[in-house]
Amino acid sequence: MKKLLVIDDEPGLRLMMRAVMEDAGWFVAEAGSGEAGIDYLLHNEASVVLLDMRMPGMSGSEALARIQEIRPSLPVIMLTAYGTVGSAVEAMKRGAFDYLSKPADNEELVAVLEKAYEYGRLLSENENLRKKLAAGDPSERIVGSSPAMVHLLELIRQAGPSEATVLIMGESGTGKELIAEALHEASPRSPNTLVKVNCAALPSNLLESELFGYVKGAFTGAIKDKPGRFQLARGGTLFLDEVGEMPVELQAKLLRALQERVVEPLGAVRPVEVDVRIIAATNKNLREAIARGEFREDLYFRLNVLEIVSPSLRERKDDIPLLVSRLLDKLGKKNRKDIRTVSPDFMQALMEYDWPGNVRELENVLERALILSRSEILGMESLPGQFHAGEIRPALTAESAPSSFSRMAEPEPERIIPRSRPRTLDDAERIALMDALEAQGGHRERTADALGISRRTLQYKLRKYGLTKRN
Repeated sequence: MKKLLVIDDEPGLRLMMRAVMEDAGWFVAEAGSGEAGIDYLLHNEASVVLLDMRMPGMSGSEALARIQEIRPSLPVIMLTAYGTVGSAVEAMKRGAFDYLSKPADNEELVAVLEKAYEYGRLLSENENLRKKLAAGDPSERIVGSSPAMVHLLELIRQAGPSEATVLIMGESGTGKELIAEALHEASPRSPNTLVKVNCAALPSNLLESELFGYVKGAFTGAIKDKPGRFQLARGGTLFLDEVGEMPVELQAKLLRALQERVVEPLGAVRPVEVDVRIIAATNKNLREAIARGEFREDLYFRLNVLEIVSPSLRERKDDIPLLVSRLLDKLGKKNRKDIRTVSPDFMQALMEYDWPGNVRELENVLERALILSRSEILGMESLPGQFHAGEIRPALTAESAPSSFSRMAEPEPERIIPRSRPRTLDDAERIALMDALEAQGGHRERTADALGISRRTLQYKLRKYGLTKRN
């Protein structure tokens, strides 16, 4: 059950929050002071905390710091009133998930709390994944709880113990090698070696000798026998990465090795038997390569006994918070920087980016941000330019924050500036906003969804172009 703790010294506000959130299916607990809220969390569970900035006794800032000590992954949303913008900014810099103004708009209240709950749930699942990894479950090195990743992990659990040849398909940077490792470690062959060959990294003549080996005197410089990777992987698994790049002339020899379980080292007079399981991976569309004559169809069917597709990061964006947590832990140790938290704006920017380079690109972006950050929390200023160009979500600052957090009224159609031919990018954006608002009947939430931006970004832009009226 979703559990909300409201920490506020105003009984009327707590009552209103309880009514709204219980109608939304939440269990709601109340605390009239920071001290009472901390005491509750020491003895009870909560999914999200709504915390007032200004209270007698322990302030909201002090309570936030204490909550982060006892429940580091618990999302906290600050309740702010007029004149507390600066405090809200500081609270978010110190790790608050978000803020809401008083009195809170019911629709926005539910939306923000649901988002915070999902964020906290993902962090909790990631912690469970870490524990399983520490216990030695190899598949738990593959981070994710999205439907695509649940399906992937199930395939690994089913395919791992078999002897079947597996073909892993997927874009570069999606973790195909990690899937191969998990398959090997889930198999009866795991006590033996997993041998890896990158078929794209070696020229044709060297790749042949690496795979199949050679005997002394096979060519100039062959002064002793050299076993190939098939022989080195005896009893274990051979991983052929980027198999789609293998030269056509070698594919026939690989096909024979798969069919007959023998290899012919260069210069040998008789074949050598091999006992090895094959796992191959490629980022190419092999059916298209077959049509172009670049890949043998019979080899494709021999490799593709079981096919596993490694999903792209844009297909499983719900896993980004889990990946960020895991990667920050790894990169922090590597670079000797203990940064484990990102700002909500930073996380939203990651969630809205398309990730053409997949998890590998995410790791590079996080490492860059971690190295350049001067704060204990990664913020938007640490992200490279492509995350700022589209104004994904402007970071809240004391200078840019609105002077009042009262609910923004629906735009008045009669006051909207008449349409005219756009002369600048700002003109074009203003007109697009007006068109979207009219198409959605002035409904802010639906307008934000239609434009693919957050509600707060929409509010920011409406204020920017004077498309609002004050209460």
